[in-house]
This record gives sequence, C-alpha cells and structure tokens, in this order.
Amino acid sequence: MHAASLSQVKFDADLIVRYEGSGPRYTSYPTADRFVEGGVVQQYEHALSLRHETIAEAPLSLYIHVPFCDTVCYYCACNKIATKDRARADLYLDYLQKEILLVRSRFAKAPSVSQLHLGGGTPTFLTNVQLDKLMQMLQASFELLPAAECSIEIDPRRLNAGALTLLSKHGFNRMSLGVQDLDPAVQKAVNRIQPAELTATVLSEARSLGFGSINIDLIYGLPLQSTETMRATLATVLQWRPDRIALYSYAHLPKRFMPQRRIEVSALPSGATKLAMLKLAVDTLLAAGYVYIGMDHFALPEDELAQALEHGTLQRNFQGYATQADCDLIALGVSAISRVGNTYAQNHRLLTDYYEALDRNDLPLSKGLTMTNDDEIRRAAIHDLLCQSEINIPIFERSWNIGFTEYFDQELEQLQSLAADGLVSLNESEIRITPRGRFLARIVAMRFDRHLRDAKTHAQYSKVI
Repeated sequence: MHAASLSQVKFDADLIVRYEGSGPRYTSYPTADRFVEGGVVQQYEHALSLRHETIAEAPLSLYIHVPFCDTVCYYCACNKIATKDRARADLYLDYLQKEILLVRSRFAKAPSVSQLHLGGGTPTFLTNVQLDKLMQMLQASFELLPAAECSIEIDPRRLNAGALTLLSKHGFNRMSLGVQDLDPAVQKAVNRIQPAELTATVLSEARSLGFGSINIDLIYGLPLQSTETMRATLATVLQWRPDRIALYSYAHLPKRFMPQRRIEVSALPSGATKLAMLKLAVDTLLAAGYVYIGMDHFALPEDELAQALEHGTLQRNFQGYATQADCDLIALGVSAISRVGNTYAQNHRLLTDYYEALDRNDLPLSKGLTMTNDDEIRRAAIHDLLCQSEINIPIFERSWNIGFTEYFDQELEQLQSLAADGLVSLNESEIRITPRGRFLARIVAMRFDRHLRDAKTHAQYSKVI
C-alpha cells in the first residue's frame, strides 16, 4: 500500500452520515477507559524487569506532561491546571525530578531515548529557566540519542523570547503549533485570541532554527464556525505551508470537560455544516498536495510521516501517528500513561494524589492494564487497519500463529455489512479499507475491539466524524 494510492480518498457524505456515531481513537488498545486500579505498580515493575532481561539496550520513547495553562480554551479536553502562578511549575518540577529518579533507579544504566515529547497543558507555560531545568533533569537520567526525534507542543501566545533557541540547543527539532481557527469571532467564542501574525512569526523563527516536520492543529465544529470561516483559515494556513496538519473534530462533552460548559450550544454548527466544513478542508488540503495519512492527519509528500505511510512503517501511539518503530514508552508527570512491553500504567490524574505518592517515594501510578495475548493480537489488527488501511492475512497468521478466519469469525461476519456498504473489501488474503471507507477507519477498527463488544463502558468517546 503506497501513499499515492492512499491519498485517493473518496468523500462520501451519505456514507459518513449513515455511520455517524462515537468511538475510540485507538491511541492505545485496550483503550484507557479499560484500565483498572490495584496491582498496577507491581505489574509495571514486572514489565520493567522483563525489559531489563530481554531488550535492555533498545531505545525508549519519553513523554513529559506539563499540565499548566494560564488561560482556559473552552473547547479543551486535556488534563490541565489553569493558573498564572509560574511558581507552581517550580514545585511541579521538583516532584517531577523525584519521579525521574524513581524511574531511573529501575534501570542498570541510563536508558537511551530515541523519541522525546513534551505535552500538556502548555509546555511553553514554563519559563526559559524552568525549561532549561527540565531538560537538564532529563539529560542527567536518560541518554538522548544524537538523532532523537524531540518534539514539543507550542502555544504561540505563551512563548517566551529565546525559548525556541533554547529548545533548539537542547536538540528539539519538531513542534506542533496550536491554532484551531483564525477567525476572530470564533477565537473569542472559545477564549483563544491568537492573531495570525503571531503564529506566522513563531513558525518563521522555528524554521530559521532548523525545526522540521512542523505541525499545525486545526479544529472543525467550534462555535460560530462555517464553511466561510474554514475557507479563510485554510487559505492562510496553506500560505504558511506547514509540513503536517492535524484536523480534529470538536467533541462537545460538557458533562466530562467543565470548560466546555462555557460554550453556547446554540452557536455550534449543525451536523450538516460540520460535515461541509470537513469536506471543504479535505478537498482543499488534497488539492494543495497534502497526503491523507489517516483519521485526522495530513502531511506533505516529502514529510517523514508520508514517507512512513508509503514504506509501511507508520506507527500509532498516545501522541497519534508516528514515524519511528514501536518502542516502550516511559511517561512522566501527572496523568501520563506509560507502556512497557504488554503493560500500560497511568499516573494519578490529580496533582495532590501525584504529589502524595512521590512524598512516599512511590511510583505515582493509579491504574493500568497488562494485555492478554488476545489483546496483543487485536492491538496488532487495529494498528494495521489504522496505519496501513489493510490486514495482510497470511502475514498476520504467521506473525501471531493463528488461523485468521477461525480466530476472527465474529469480526469477519460483522465486516460483511461494511463490505456491502463499500467501506472495506474482503478476500482470503486481505482486509482492505477502501478509499470510501478511509474517513470511517475507526468504524472498521471497532469491529476488532473485543472489550467494546463484550463489556459495557461509561466512557464518552468522541464522534467518529
């Protein structure tokens, strides 16, 4: 499967409406709502010990969660803490240092790191002194490889002078810029005033410092948005020519995310308008030469994400689509989720609980899950569908030592209706998501989710479109 063929997406509005609904984004499988309390520390410790015995030299991926923002964007669904007090970050870094040292003590020597990502919240809430301190803490306990992919989420409104230069000196070479929408009325409605000139200035400076694969986040479905505002936003963004564009559907879940209660429901675009905005965005981006990577992501053909898609090496993890081979993830900070081997482990979501655990010199874990063999098989199937739009059945059978049709008899039966509607094509050697079905890949993946099929959940998933 090559990027050239995958980019031939067919936007079928009737089909999308027919399958309208909610579902997991599958940044993990099993999904985080399946994590359970009890025994997670012991499971995580066991996973680390198995790693030490088998692949101790393999590089890690490292994620750091910085939860602070000094203003609240009303659409936000991140785990964040709104404050203007930068001193709170000093205390947080002190506790983060405790966690770093606790994790480091589980390794015989400093683990090598091939991927580093700072997320939030807003990592650029940190002052330059705090950012420098954080990087020194990490470099003292982990070995950042010379060719490591180091990325950070940037809020252009909260970027200190000299911060990008500092990040560049510490090896950062990727970034994601939060934009969402450039229309002033929309920005006011979601409490995120961000002039286009400000974003353009940050983007220009980043490029001058050698940052590559710069991503811009956009959202459709926000209050007061329309096809006209989307067209204007896209026109400006395409002048900037970012390497990647993430186009997210706004999920209005006010019961779950308190800031969303400040959004006027009457100002939200209708389902038909939202679908029209998506079609406009897709048509515009494809016409501008971007490749549709999958779900929400587009990239220029020469970008590493598009190259990974073309070469069959595309990955998916908690940060979305990725280019590097799947590896163990150590995640640090409040609410952060690690995956080592077949074990997921999530830190406490509340800052008080996180601090209390570290005061006891305990790993600040609250819940997690150790995958069964069935979980791992299904995780691989979902990964293949979302990253390559196909499952090569003979290869899958050899990799997992199963008879595919026997193992997935229920799933194959459920896929028949999707095949009849043109979402997938099926034969003895492969399951392939069609160009008509690519925007509904999550619907296909959900057929392989045994947890979703067998167990009820109280989770509120985002809309598929």
